[in-house]
Amino acid sequence: MSSTALPGGTWTLGDLTVSRFGYGAMQLAGPWVMGPPADRDGAVAVLRAAVELGITHIDTADAYGPRITNQLIREALHPYPADLHIATKVGATRDEQGGWPPARDPQSLRRAVHDNLDSLGLDALDVVNLRLGDAEGPRPGSLAEALGTLAELRQQGLIRHLGVSNATPEQVEEALTITPIVCVQNLYNLAHRHDDDLIDRLAGRGIAYVPFFPLGGFTPLQSSALSGVAARLGTTPMSVALAWLLHRSPNILLIPGTSATAHLRENAAGAGLRLSDDDLAELDEIGR
Repeated sequence: MSSTALPGGTWTLGDLTVSRFGYGAMQLAGPWVMGPPADRDGAVAVLRAAVELGITHIDTADAYGPRITNQLIREALHPYPADLHIATKVGATRDEQGGWPPARDPQSLRRAVHDNLDSLGLDALDVVNLRLGDAEGPRPGSLAEALGTLAELRQQGLIRHLGVSNATPEQVEEALTITPIVCVQNLYNLAHRHDDDLIDRLAGRGIAYVPFFPLGGFTPLQSSALSGVAARLGTTPMSVALAWLLHRSPNILLIPGTSATAHLRENAAGAGLRLSDDDLAELDEIGR
């Protein structure tokens, strides 16, 4: 399966063409994104299956594990196919309790970029997202110093493109006054629609929106309307939720995660589900 045959076709991040249906590597680490996976061979197999499916957009972070998912990506896929593009995140680290303390001072950001380069085996990172806020969600405040540091690293050739993650709409606007950005990665799904206006504005600017937890994350989506549409179409609620996201706007890129090859293939097939106008209208009411 080529990237053009995957659900949603392709999108351009700056000068990088990626499949709109991508893969998020977070679940390849151990429980609560800490430590190694129970089945390392299985994790490697999922990554190789993603590329075989035609996926050309993999999302990761050196904080996953920490370093575990990046090491797995390198083991499974290096040397990387020319059309494969890896997006990573900086701006948070991990503590011994499994927390995600911010690490957005210039020294920490420079170290994080070099750590990602080292663990992935790259000379330059395709996309680096600046993670803002905290584990509870976005927080207001200027990102000028942190994003300015990453912009300097981009000028040095260590980063090709920049994005922001866990950001408020105001922070997105501030980011655009500092440096070009190619994507925004925020929490968004059928039940969490707070970024509707932001998605539409970004689409008009040619900037991608990458929803994390597209299926609800650690608490899977539950809705009688979602279940009803799925039953009517003879499919699963998760397939409907993924398909809805691709229908929602052409600038939405999917990065559902899984640690099982069969589930990866199910997600790819499910995202290609055709939804009627009536289906979409019913689903649109869930998060309103």
